[in-house]
Amino acid sequence: MPSRPPAGTRRGFIVPIGGAENKLHNPEILARFLEICGGDAARIAIIPTASELEDTGPHYRRLFRKLGVRRAEVLPMATRSECNSRDNLEAIEQADGIFLTGGNQLRLSTTLGGTEVAKLIRKRNAAGMHVAGTSAGAAFLPEHMIAGGYEGSTPTPDMVTLAPGLGLTNHVIIDQHFRQRDRLGRLLTALAYNPFAVGVGLDEDTAAFITPDNGLEVVGSGGLTIVDPSGITYSSMDRAHRSDPVSLIGVRLHILVSGGEFDINSREAHAGGEV
Repeated sequence: MPSRPPAGTRRGFIVPIGGAENKLHNPEILARFLEICGGDAARIAIIPTASELEDTGPHYRRLFRKLGVRRAEVLPMATRSECNSRDNLEAIEQADGIFLTGGNQLRLSTTLGGTEVAKLIRKRNAAGMHVAGTSAGAAFLPEHMIAGGYEGSTPTPDMVTLAPGLGLTNHVIIDQHFRQRDRLGRLLTALAYNPFAVGVGLDEDTAAFITPDNGLEVVGSGGLTIVDPSGITYSSMDRAHRSDPVSLIGVRLHILVSGGEFDINSREAHAGGEV
């Protein structure tokens, strides 16, 4: 569950990124993240746990330093014991922003879940530290995490596997590489199980900057799909067999592009550039 903000403070931003963000020619998303973290003076802690590639953490450190950050640090967390280490906890205490890389989100949940690092990230985000994650790192940010599933547009009961996530918010469920990997069906399935949260489907090179008061702004070159299940009047999920198509009536869907906004509390969407 999200931690409560201390008195007199505001939550930090939560920034899920759909993966494959532009890192070289127009790194708009990473630059925007650094801007909210404090610019060149920001301390960025990079957590590459989701990836099995040894160069993932150092690669992002080089990218952030190229963007002007002097203090970008890779935190080694390949084991649960490393997620309780004093050095890693101190680095998170001092960080202005946390960046979770891509890879396999189950590596994140099984390694970080229940550790002192996970608890501290929730506490620090509630107190104002910003947290971004790309691809698997994006899926891990909310309380309910999409751990895997199948491609396709029509929901079926066996289309998605859910697991506990980091728990920075319980207002959204996030899916990534959305249009590129045809993941509308699995996001709809996840929401059909419990139509409380808002579904956020992120195309590649596209991010949702979720503000402390649950506003959402789209940044990047792709689209962001909002699936709002709050108006569902009928669902056949409770009687469908494993591979049966599921009927859902009353789902609202919005497609937003860069500059578009969505209010998670009021469920209102606005296109960028509206007067």
